[in-house]
Amino acid sequence: MIKKMFGKTGVELSVLGFGCMRLPVTNPEDPTTIDYDLGTAMIRKAIDQGVNYVDTAWPYHSNSRLDPGASEPFVAQALKGGYREKVNLATKLPLWLIKERKDMDKYLDAQLKRLETSHLDFYLAHNINSLVWPQIKDLGLIDFMESALKDGRIKQAGFSFHDRLPVFEEALNSFDWSFAQIQYNYLDIEYQAGRKGAQMVKERGMGLIIMEPLRGGFLINHMPEELKKMLDEIRPHWSLADWGLRWLWNQPEVNLVLSGMTAMSHVEENLKIASTPIEMTERDFEALEKVRLFFKERLKINCTSCGYCLPCPEGVNIPKNFSYYNDYHLVDSDEVRARAKFYYAGQVAPHEKFEHCVHCRQCEEKCPQGLPISDLMDEVAGVFGN
Repeated sequence: MIKKMFGKTGVELSVLGFGCMRLPVTNPEDPTTIDYDLGTAMIRKAIDQGVNYVDTAWPYHSNSRLDPGASEPFVAQALKGGYREKVNLATKLPLWLIKERKDMDKYLDAQLKRLETSHLDFYLAHNINSLVWPQIKDLGLIDFMESALKDGRIKQAGFSFHDRLPVFEEALNSFDWSFAQIQYNYLDIEYQAGRKGAQMVKERGMGLIIMEPLRGGFLINHMPEELKKMLDEIRPHWSLADWGLRWLWNQPEVNLVLSGMTAMSHVEENLKIASTPIEMTERDFEALEKVRLFFKERLKINCTSCGYCLPCPEGVNIPKNFSYYNDYHLVDSDEVRARAKFYYAGQVAPHEKFEHCVHCRQCEEKCPQGLPISDLMDEVAGVFGN
């Protein structure tokens, strides 16, 4: 297993991390029913072959983000028998549940108990975004992180992120973070923090962890046949997972890629890829750029999320509405459409949604792309309004 020094932490991490958000379950209708036998075999196989970073979170494998999930207790059991000592363990502070400063200590202490550990090697503020950032900052997040580092409950402090680049930069500059975790892949180089955010992280000497490296399986399960044939002709022995993971490991900003593996075959394939480094060629990058442009051309709304249209006097988050609308239309797939609706419901606050648009058209005067935003918001309503 290839390992790299992780930013300024002085810690050497495997380039592949084991994400525990999509563990195998015994009942597909109930995410809390983790298959302990299979899940444990998977995570231990990964560790035995060199993976030394395991990631979980408070709500993983729960029926609601408000409830503690089954993932953290599972990880505690899977890491028994000496495996805890072989890995860097990471979990996350559920920011959306924090109402006052003391809640931060309450959740961290509860997570230490759930994970049956004396400390967390990596601890993240979970999902910093424009909805929670102002509040959580005022409640004392920075003071909490400093305190937890000082008393040894956590060893490295970082944050995960799902929002626009200006919010990312503000969070980045608020504290001497050790690392950041962003969504990044060869399709999402201009999405959320994107490539610019990755470069900011590297410039600060921080470590960068990547989530959604295959866009939740999208880059494997929804590749058009003509594009897959093109990639196969260039690299006949590479799978679509090879292309996605290797692209990331060839980005100088990237330290570690998290993979949410749901089957033993996923573990075996990812371990094989992470153990056979191949530097990508210019032809490889050109091929993936063709794939990216194919999907980009399918965007229904050519919004770059620059934010010039904001603030909306009614509070509508125009770029967010357009982003999930575009995701909904990327391919003709019920699975992709359902995923876009799920994220729209969870990531866009009620006051930011399309229904608050009053068609004042003030935003249209400021849009560099000249988009008919008010009319387009009616199209968003047609998708997410039922």
